[in-house]
Amino acid sequence: MKEFVEVIFRSERNGFFINSKNLEIAPDTSVIVKVERGEDIGRVLNCSVIDEELEEKFQQNEINKILRIATEEDLKQLENVERKEKEAEEKFIEMLKKQPFEMKLLDTIYQLDGNKLTFFFSADGRIDFRDFVRELATEFKTRIELHQSSGREDARRLGGLGICGKTYCCVSFLRKFNQVTIQMAKDQNLLSNLSKISGPCGRLLCCLHYEEDFYLEKLEDFPAIDDVIIYKNKKMFVGKNDYYNNRINLISEDNERIILTLDEFNKIKDKTKDEKTHS
Repeated sequence: MKEFVEVIFRSERNGFFINSKNLEIAPDTSVIVKVERGEDIGRVLNCSVIDEELEEKFQQNEINKILRIATEEDLKQLENVERKEKEAEEKFIEMLKKQPFEMKLLDTIYQLDGNKLTFFFSADGRIDFRDFVRELATEFKTRIELHQSSGREDARRLGGLGICGKTYCCVSFLRKFNQVTIQMAKDQNLLSNLSKISGPCGRLLCCLHYEEDFYLEKLEDFPAIDDVIIYKNKKMFVGKNDYYNNRINLISEDNERIILTLDEFNKIKDKTKDEKTHS
């Protein structure tokens, strides 16, 4: 199976490429890669990625090549590109003033060879910017892409500290956003206060995804919320599961609350089953 190289671009997008020339590369090496519309520069994240899905894409000629390690000439060209980006940013803002909608320009990125220019922006809701794209293409005489940034992408681009006190995961190591759902919060007993489990991006915290496997494994051993047992001749409902301490919070119809260990709960439940079987 082939080994693929993961490369991250200046736009924070990443992709996988094949090192067909067996270049001596390492993480953080600047490389020139073949992209859809020419060449671009990126930085190596991982040098030897093995993945069946990538292998399949390679067989279908959907994986491009690393062309070379970036040279001094490439880096000088990058400096020129960065100057052009500042000029393009200023021109974009001027042209935007004539548009009937509002958007906030976040970043301007030229492909290294100038064959594509991407403007990253944020806006409230969706915007029909098709006419604006045509005006931009006429002005800059290259392929234009307008990319509406999500809250998560904004957080990655701007950076900051999470409630844990550490740099955002998406800034430090997380390269691909995983889907985080309300069901994960429910599995982890965290639905009572959604604001506390939402990040600065306004979305549910990515760490809910990291811990989901642990909770799913625990769920197999614990009762479901609202399950009923008879404890000291009183009907008790499961109100909350404490997965870390192996405890179960029970509540009665008259609001009496008790806490049992998982073992205690299972013994009572087994005893109840036995009594029903013999009755």
